[in-house]
Amino acid sequence: MKLLFIGDIVGNPGRKKISEHIPNIIKKEKIVFTIAQGENLAGGIGITEETAKELFKIGVDCITTGNHVWKHKEIYKYLDEEPRLLRPANYPVGTPGHGCFVYEKEKTKIGVINLEGRIFMNPLESPFVIGKKLAETMQDETNNIFIDFHAEATSEKRALGFYLSEYATAIIGTHTHVQTVDEQLVNGKTAYITDVGMVGSADSVIGVKKEEVIDHFLFTIPQKFRVAKENIVANCVIIEFDENIGRAKSIARYNF
Repeated sequence: MKLLFIGDIVGNPGRKKISEHIPNIIKKEKIVFTIAQGENLAGGIGITEETAKELFKIGVDCITTGNHVWKHKEIYKYLDEEPRLLRPANYPVGTPGHGCFVYEKEKTKIGVINLEGRIFMNPLESPFVIGKKLAETMQDETNNIFIDFHAEATSEKRALGFYLSEYATAIIGTHTHVQTVDEQLVNGKTAYITDVGMVGSADSVIGVKKEEVIDHFLFTIPQKFRVAKENIVANCVIIEFDENIGRAKSIARYNF
């Protein structure tokens, strides 16, 4: 089977790019399950019910998020209601939403776990401890386990990739919006990449108008960052795996 993982989708330009291409890519590449990182769907930061439904409508099976998921309070209720929309699992007990879920597609169970890093980010519960606990429990239902690790530090991502490789089919890094070129099979069976990248402007600073970010660094005063709209590229990875044993066979960057 093949799974498509789409990098952080930035605002309306990113959503438009995905809507125009993903249905055909799913068909052409014979994708069985699609995961999209959606914490920046609405205006470049945050997610709303409406923007989430746009992705579900075109064939996305699961949306993962990260630290920006809380930007729009209207999403809290939808997080509780919609199991296809995940938030990081290592937030405190009682936080709205689901941190993981087991889906069924074409008679195959596929588990997804969403985790958030702690280096240069929020002081959450350990993604290592929570991730291992959830993966061990999920193995009672399926060996096909895919983890979105939304984190800043490459060292933290690499460490978690090795630590949870015995439990996961794939561990995919998100958050930096810059695609890395270190895709590999850890221990010959777990697909890994430090960051899948983004769906946003190639002529920008991580999806935002470059002039506004440069001004922020030059003058160190608050700026309102706007989504860049030109030259939109989509960073993704395709993971081929043996659904009978939950073992990855390959991981390849797929950009358009």
